[in-house]
Amino acid sequence: MSPLASYRRLLRLAGPAYVAVAFLGRLPLAMSQLGTLLLVSTATGSYGAGGLAAGALAVANAVTSPLAGALADRVGQRPVVLVQSLLGAALLSLLVVLVGADLPTPVLVAAAAAAGASLPQVGPLARVRWRPITDGSGVHQRRLVDAAFSYEGAADEASFALGPALVGVGAVAVSPSGALLLAAGLLAVFGTAFALHPTARRSRASRLAAGVDRAAAARLLTGTVLVLGLAQLLVGMLFGSVQTGATVLATSEGRPGLAGFVHGTLGVGSAVAGLMTAGLPQRIGHELRAWWAACLLLPLSVPLLLVDSLLPLTAVVLVLGCAVAPYMIAVFSLAERVVDPARVGAAMTLLASCTGIGYALGSAVAGRLADDHGHTAAFAVTVTACALAALLTTAARRRLHDAVARADAAGRREPAPAGLAG
Repeated sequence: MSPLASYRRLLRLAGPAYVAVAFLGRLPLAMSQLGTLLLVSTATGSYGAGGLAAGALAVANAVTSPLAGALADRVGQRPVVLVQSLLGAALLSLLVVLVGADLPTPVLVAAAAAAGASLPQVGPLARVRWRPITDGSGVHQRRLVDAAFSYEGAADEASFALGPALVGVGAVAVSPSGALLLAAGLLAVFGTAFALHPTARRSRASRLAAGVDRAAAARLLTGTVLVLGLAQLLVGMLFGSVQTGATVLATSEGRPGLAGFVHGTLGVGSAVAGLMTAGLPQRIGHELRAWWAACLLLPLSVPLLLVDSLLPLTAVVLVLGCAVAPYMIAVFSLAERVVDPARVGAAMTLLASCTGIGYALGSAVAGRLADDHGHTAAFAVTVTACALAALLTTAARRRLHDAVARADAAGRREPAPAGLAG
C-alpha cells in the first residue's frame, strides 16, 4: 500500500471531520506559551515576568499531562479531555482577566500554571485512537498505523509552526489578550469536539477489550520507556535552543520579529519529512529509523555554529527539520508498540511532557550561554543535544529491538520487521 493510498484509507476510516478537529484541537497548546509570554510581559513591562509565567504554564502542563493520560487509560478519553478543554479555556480566560486587573506577578504566574495544568495534550491522545480506528484492516493495519503516526508527527510540527503565528497575528490585529482569548475559544470548541467525537468511544472500547483493568498493574516506567523519554527530552532541547539562538541573532540584526519565522521553518521541513516517512518499507524497524534520524541530526546541526545572519540560518534550520519528524515519529511509534495497551495514553503524554521539559531546559541553558557568548553558544546547545541523541539511539538500539520483539511474542502487536538489518 503506497503512502498516498494509506493516507486516503485513514481519511475514509476516521472521516475528514475527525482529522480537522484533532488538528485544530492541538493549536491552543501551541499558542498558549507564547500568548502568555506576550500578554504578561506587555502588561507588566517585564520580559522576566512574562517568561516566568510562560515557563510555569509549560512546566505545569508537562507535569500533569502524564497523569491525565493515565486517567484517560482508566476511564476513557471523553470525560478527561472534555473537562480539560472546558476548564483550560476558562482558566486561560481568567488569566486574561487577572492580567487586566493589574495583579502582582506571583498571582499571574500561579494562574498561568493552573491554566497549563488543565490544557489537554490532543496530539498524543490522537495517536492512541488510530489503532482502534484501523481495527479490521487485516494485514494492512500495521502499515496504516505507521502512516497515522507519520501524519501525527507532521501535524504536531505544523501546529507548533501555525500556533505561534496565530498568536502573532492576534496580538497585532487585536491585542495580546485577544490572542490568548483566541486560544481559549479554539480550545473550548475544538477540544470539546475532539472529546465528544465517536472515535473516543471506540478508543475506550479498545481499552476494555485489551483489559483496561490491567492499567493499574502494568508497568509504565520501564527501561525502554525511560530511553524513549530521554530521546524526546533531547529533541525538546533542540527546539528550545534553536528558538533561543534564532531570537538572539534576529535581535542582534534589529529584526526580532523574524525569529518566529525562522523557527517556523524548522516545523515546515519537519512536517514535509514526516509525511514522507509513511513510504519507508516496513522491514526498516522503528529503532533503526530513530537511529538513522539521530545520526542525521548531528551533521545537519553543525552548520548552525557557522551562521551569522538570518538568511543562511533559515536555510540551515529548514534542512535540519527534515530529520526531526522522522526521529520523533520513530520514538512515538516505538512507545506505541512496546507499552502495554492499557498504558498507551499515559506513555504518549509522558513522551510529550519530556519534549516540553527538554524545550524549557534547552531554552534556559542556551539563553544563559547566549548572554555571555552570543547566538553561536546557543546553537552549541543544539549540536550537543543532537550528539547525545545519536549516542543514545546507538547505545539503545539493541534494547529497543528486543523490546519490540518481546511485545510481539506476547501477542500484543503484529510481527515486528527485522529492524537491525542494514
